[in-house]
Amino acid sequence: MPPVTSNAQGKATPRGITAEAARGLAREARTREREPRGAPGSRATMCELYSKQDTLALRRKHIGPSCKVFFAADPIKIVRAQRQYMFDETGEQYLDCINNVAHVGHCHPEVVKAALKQMELLNTNSRFLHDNIVEYARRLAATLPEKLSVCYFTNSGSEANDLALRLARQFRGHQDVITLDHAYHGHLSSLIEISPYKFRKGKDVKKAFVHVAPTPDTYRGKYREDHADPASAYAEEVKEIIEEAHNGGRKIAAFIAESMQSCGGQIIPPAGYFQKVAEYVHRAGGVFIADEVQVGFGRVGKHFWSFQMHGEDFVPDIVTMGKPMGNGHPMACVVTTKEIAEAFSSSGMEYFNTYGGNPVSSAVGLAVLNIIENEDLQGNATRVGDYLTELLNKQKAKHTLIGDIRGIGLFIGIDLVKDRQKRTPATDEAQHVIYEMKEKRVLLSADGPHRNVLKIKPPMCFTEEDAKFMVDKLDEILTVLEEAIGVRSESMVSENAPCRAKLLNEARSERLGDGTSDPRENPSPKRNGLCTDKHSLLKTIRAGKIKAIWKKSHTASVKK
Repeated sequence: MPPVTSNAQGKATPRGITAEAARGLAREARTREREPRGAPGSRATMCELYSKQDTLALRRKHIGPSCKVFFAADPIKIVRAQRQYMFDETGEQYLDCINNVAHVGHCHPEVVKAALKQMELLNTNSRFLHDNIVEYARRLAATLPEKLSVCYFTNSGSEANDLALRLARQFRGHQDVITLDHAYHGHLSSLIEISPYKFRKGKDVKKAFVHVAPTPDTYRGKYREDHADPASAYAEEVKEIIEEAHNGGRKIAAFIAESMQSCGGQIIPPAGYFQKVAEYVHRAGGVFIADEVQVGFGRVGKHFWSFQMHGEDFVPDIVTMGKPMGNGHPMACVVTTKEIAEAFSSSGMEYFNTYGGNPVSSAVGLAVLNIIENEDLQGNATRVGDYLTELLNKQKAKHTLIGDIRGIGLFIGIDLVKDRQKRTPATDEAQHVIYEMKEKRVLLSADGPHRNVLKIKPPMCFTEEDAKFMVDKLDEILTVLEEAIGVRSESMVSENAPCRAKLLNEARSERLGDGTSDPRENPSPKRNGLCTDKHSLLKTIRAGKIKAIWKKSHTASVKK
């Protein structure tokens, strides 16, 4: 906390901050006694160096414009967090349903204690012998199939995936990579190249060594749930890519996929897909890379790693992990086989990562593993995830905007649609929903190629009470939204169309304010066109006046 001085009125204020920021500290003093719901007995001091307006101004001045914030049209300033709750500068509590980084809960005391204890003793690079790195590697390997036993520690999922590509290419000397459509594997140049989620939004074109396979999406993809064998059909697409590459004189180094696609819209591959793909890739001399950066460490509940839900007969050659690994502390890892590791070493190039696997990071990683086990967070993911899915399916039966509920454990997607039969993505409705949920103190995000899938991936300590609270708020918002944009009778169509257009245009404006690309800029016929009317009803909806609007609209239509 900054040093304290006195202002002109003789009141103590932190040196170097504005009077408004000082008032913020005073507000914090009045509200810091509030405890998070479900987490009694724990308090943390909130501290603001600047007012929210000053923070925004400084961010615009000093932080790159491509670095976006959540809810850009109306961002929230978070000053502290605990377990599954976050708090803004006024002490308002938000239920965090999107933070899969704070895996075992924000600021878990055991993680904090482990980091502090080791930091007081030693932190150095991994060229010195130290017990923490080998103990962590041993514990990590014990959660994986036996052949996956060699670890390379890094600091982020992007670093891990970049290293995985190097391992794969060194193994057989091949270069080409097969990736899934809408995939995202990291922000490094080598990963943007294999991430259609990114390179199709920018000016980059697909490189010749990159091959894009259809996402194995049985809801909106090429082969759907009514197909006799969608797993084989999607796998055949990969087989054809391999054959075409070979005919062009190219060789496949790797197939890379998230075990469950996150940015692509919470996609769960059909059973048997990975096994068939691995067979084709191995036959071509390539390796299978399972990206567990977002979905690992027990999030699916019944298994520690998401790839394990595909059966014991499927074992990837390389597994990458990151985000939840350090509960917010920057650490990540690549785990592979001895054979691939030895091939990598044979190049003669040493691999060294200054901070990867350092004593503090390893201590944090060990604490996270202990908490997952001691607090039965895998069991919690199964119990709460099943309960949440049950609640959401009841909402699907009630709300026509919900087209699909999919997921496992605490990794769930809500696919919003304008038309259930056509499965037309409800992009603007989704953006409206996440802003309205924020107003009700629930943090959600929307993703997928059409930005219409509500993502639920909360800290693993998420409770049934939290699930019920979240779903109740979602129900309230969808009820009002559907009343606003739904057609009550044929005579109301012409009256209601302007309301719907204006409502969705405001959502579109918010989406573009968040830095999300306009679907109309993408030539894909799957993307839906949007209204450009400048006026909006969203603020009226937020003020709770939509029913009055609809009553007036209905009266007018009857008179006509």
